Amino acid sequence: MDQALDEARAAAARGEVPVGAVIVDAGGAVVARAGNRTRELNDPTAHAEMLAIRAACARLGQERLTGHDLYVTLEPCPMCAAAIAAARIGRLYYGAADPKSGGVAVGARVFAHPQCHHVPEVYDGLAEAEAAALLRDFFAGRRGA
Repeated sequence: MDQALDEARAAAARGEVPVGAVIVDAGGAVVARAGNRTRELNDPTAHAEMLAIRAACARLGQERLTGHDLYVTLEPCPMCAAAIAAARIGRLYYGAADPKSGGVAVGARVFAHPQCHHVPEVYDGLAEAEAAALLRDFFAGRRGA
């Protein structure tokens, strides 16, 4: 999660919402890492999770990430949760809950739908305070400017 937090900090430094994601293999080796780049790339799908999943799939030459874990600083939105399911990621670890746009524990609850073909193991609250503080400070800075 420390590397995901580093990616979130780098995203904030670029003026992006501070969310970071890291994908690791079964042995714990980092396969891909990313931070939000929606503004930089003018791409509403360039969330940290989406970029990390794309990079991991490209690196491995496959569309499925079975046996891989995803660490992300914020509860994935419905789009990212659907991509996590489609990629067959084994375990999802996330930091801060997202009561406004979450797609795992609140909102759409993508993994609870019968149409969801794969449900990862989900672990929430990992480094929650630090992840939430990054987001809170980022948005406070935006409102104060």
